[in-house]
Amino acid sequence: MPDAQSASPLAFPCEFPIKVMGRKGPGFAQAVVDIVLKHAPDFDAATVEMRPSRQGTYLSVTCVVRATSREQLDALYQELCDHPAVVMAL
Repeated sequence: MPDAQSASPLAFPCEFPIKVMGRKGPGFAQAVVDIVLKHAPDFDAATVEMRPSRQGTYLSVTCVVRATSREQLDALYQELCDHPAVVMAL
């Protein structure tokens, strides 16, 4: 049975964009960055892109990380999705 690394369509390491959406509020973007840094310590927080929704209710935070494995990405997405302020992570 192939391991998760060889079963992935991605070639690691690679640059991988992660978009996280949540209700716009104090601390949301920082919470996302803190989670990303926990799983990708070399992430440069200065590269974060933020975009509010049309009505300003939601905020999209995009982080491009250097992904080193499928396991790393799975753990990152799991922690992001578990955060109460996160509505969706793509």
